[in-house]
Amino acid sequence: MSSLIATASAAEQQQTHQTTCCYCGVGCGVTATIENNAVVAVKGRDDHPANFGRLCVKGSSLHQTQHSPDRLLKPRLHGNDVSWDEALDYSAKKFNDIIAEHGPDAVAFYLSGQLLTEDYYIANKLIKGFIGTANVDTNSRLCMASAVVAHKRAFGNDAVPGCYEDLEKTDVLILVGSNAAYAHPVTFQRIVKAKQERPQMKVVVLDPRRTPTCDIADIHIPLAPGSDAYFFNGLLSYLASHNHLDQNYIEQFTEGFEAALEIAQTQSGSVQAVAQVCDVAAPLIEQVFALFAKNEKVVTVFSQGINQSSSGVDKGNAIINCHLATGKIGKEGATPFSITGQPNAMGGREVGGLANQLAAHMGFDKQDDIDRVANFWQATNMAQKEGLKAVDMFKAVDEGKIKAIWIMATNPVVSMPDADFVKRALEKCDLVMVSEAIADTDTAKTADVLLPATTWSEKHGTVTNSERCISLQKGFLPPPGEAKHDWDIMAIFARKMGFSEGFNYVHQAEIFREHAALSALDNPRARAFDISAMADISNDQYDALEPIQWPVTAQEPKGTKRLFSDGYYFTPSSKAKFIAITARLPVQPPKSDEVIMNTGRIRDQWHTMSRTGTSANLLSHTEEPYIDIHPDDAKRLALAENELVELSNRGARYLGRVKINTAQRIGEVFAPMHWNNKYAASSRADALVNPFTDPICGQPEFKHSPVKIRPHATTWTGFLVTTKDLQPACDYWAKMTSDIGYRYRLAGVDVVDYSTWLKQQYPEVTDWQELTDSEQQHYRAAGYCNNALVVVFNAEQGKAMPQEGRWLDKQLGGELDDVTRYAILAGNEGNGGADDGAIICSCYQIGENVIKEAIVAGCHSAQALGETLKCGTNCGSCIPELNALIQQIEASV
Repeated sequence: MSSLIATASAAEQQQTHQTTCCYCGVGCGVTATIENNAVVAVKGRDDHPANFGRLCVKGSSLHQTQHSPDRLLKPRLHGNDVSWDEALDYSAKKFNDIIAEHGPDAVAFYLSGQLLTEDYYIANKLIKGFIGTANVDTNSRLCMASAVVAHKRAFGNDAVPGCYEDLEKTDVLILVGSNAAYAHPVTFQRIVKAKQERPQMKVVVLDPRRTPTCDIADIHIPLAPGSDAYFFNGLLSYLASHNHLDQNYIEQFTEGFEAALEIAQTQSGSVQAVAQVCDVAAPLIEQVFALFAKNEKVVTVFSQGINQSSSGVDKGNAIINCHLATGKIGKEGATPFSITGQPNAMGGREVGGLANQLAAHMGFDKQDDIDRVANFWQATNMAQKEGLKAVDMFKAVDEGKIKAIWIMATNPVVSMPDADFVKRALEKCDLVMVSEAIADTDTAKTADVLLPATTWSEKHGTVTNSERCISLQKGFLPPPGEAKHDWDIMAIFARKMGFSEGFNYVHQAEIFREHAALSALDNPRARAFDISAMADISNDQYDALEPIQWPVTAQEPKGTKRLFSDGYYFTPSSKAKFIAITARLPVQPPKSDEVIMNTGRIRDQWHTMSRTGTSANLLSHTEEPYIDIHPDDAKRLALAENELVELSNRGARYLGRVKINTAQRIGEVFAPMHWNNKYAASSRADALVNPFTDPICGQPEFKHSPVKIRPHATTWTGFLVTTKDLQPACDYWAKMTSDIGYRYRLAGVDVVDYSTWLKQQYPEVTDWQELTDSEQQHYRAAGYCNNALVVVFNAEQGKAMPQEGRWLDKQLGGELDDVTRYAILAGNEGNGGADDGAIICSCYQIGENVIKEAIVAGCHSAQALGETLKCGTNCGSCIPELNALIQQIEASV
């Protein structure tokens, strides 16, 4: 009887909640299981239109990243815990004093696509409407600004025409500068399934690298970095010369075609001319041109490879031009499709999150828009001009023109180009406020005022994904410590600044209703963004909001799948505009002693790792910073696999392990952008990125930075397995989270007295076992407290990286017998088992050696491996690697 009561009690404690993932712009629905005020499990929401039950490995691990030991729980002022009143009174007075002496343009906000729409709305209302400056920008400037302006130039508004369904319904899918397999894995798996069901569907990938997305590609175009606009200008010329234009569509629904075609023909008038500048064989290019020309259903997906460029706007318009010229827009399976990077980059754009925008898709280029927003807000000091974009904003901080900056939910000391410059600028700024969930990010360490904010599972509000779908990110756990919601922090701050009216919100739904009402104002098809049908939504309806794609109007109360199906655009003429594009290459070509560094995401990490770095599973696939480099470059530079290499530029350096990879073009390397000073030494890739920006939109050129490269002068290497979180005092280290403690890879230039250094780090250890050879080439030690293993350290002279199995991780914190102690000191796994190898499947922690054994035993497909080992059966992100291993082994037989 008692067991039945216990079971019933547990069932009563367990609840499920429908919410939305907080990572990429796919916007997956999530079902979270809660027990004892903790998320114990997550799964994909079967009825959410973005994912239909699927989650990638990051989303599947949300419950593993909920309890960071570094969670910020109280406000801090100059490093000391204080009350909320003390922190915000101080900050509001500093803002007011600075504005009184220097004017409103001396202050700024820097926001994030991680904020909810309601947070974003309050930030923009406060600074643009009441403080009186448009110095408010967002990290969406780093990923989506090019697409925003391309849309506005072509369509009159920033509006994505298509939907995810188009990716499945199309006959030709062209992915440009998009490693969707890693950056948008759930959307990629939808494409994989569509191609399996319709093998005749063609997939083309345009990318200098051969990425895992190419696993399903019929054609890969490894075009020269930055040459995309030449390619699409060439496509426009080809369409005209081969009679594949839709003249009726051009005449009825567009303007400016002749000027756009003339420049395209001048620059890229032949396939041969395109092939030369793109550095690709002409027949391969002509094959793709013909696919686009001869198929009615074509979708062109473009992402960061297009956007993160000094000419990203023009590249986006070159793509859109080709779709307008053939009428392949607003139709099922036919659209240009900019796919968003962050969970709410789209929502931020809706409320004017960028410095050159106003709320509800209005802008500073029209006085009527400025007045309309000001009157609606009853704004006391409405900004009248655009503010500073991200790169210029931090330059103004450095120059002392901006004297106070409030950074929310982002980490610019890691993510901005020339990131060391950004750090120095913040360190000398009069007032740096940071709203964060994590206390020790690189940016948080520069803060004068550090404010504890809520995060996923606690925050409650809306986000908008890449297909214009608004979903509720539900708050179902109480905020820990004294953490507050971002919108609430800003509303209190506004009132303390003296703005008593306009910021007295009690519920997030009040903000959403105001946002929806503003979208309706003077908007009889004047602007694409219109959610007027939700302006009267009740609090209960808001809390139960189901996913819906805007526009949401009286005419379309259930939302709108596709835009421009009727040929109506939001320009003065109601016609789409062709933009004449003069293609150009990146700003700075490499010198003879440089290579081109490309930065981007890896499969299992997100942004700067403050959340995903806390999960052992998510760090198991890629444990250290690295660079991908072509074998010819590795040979020329005398670089060996797994050797440490140093990239340098702008006085900064990046250290990472060499990965020799034929997927790279010669003369180019790839470095992941995630690592930071919390997880590695000298591995912030964006510190090397030049701050060159697109002159139209201000987006930086992350994909093309000439850097110097050389082997790192390593004299010793080692690893450390420990229960303690520390920052080793050596030239290179990388930290990996384990289930019990941490694992470190180490390398140094200077000779170290390992024994002395180790005992200084662990004064609490009373029981040491040490082993070294007579020539001091190898050293190994284990330290115990009360017979429990606290640390294992191994160091070897030379550059070779010592190998350690994950068996050691499992021994930490446990009381060990003499046999296990001996095995640890000897460097042998006590269970006698073979190492599983590098983790390929993070979801089920399946290693490379296990997978290879299964392939040799007869598993000759990813499906067969899944049936035997389960790898690839959850999120599918590892399937490209499984296929590569199968091909590798079958080729060697």
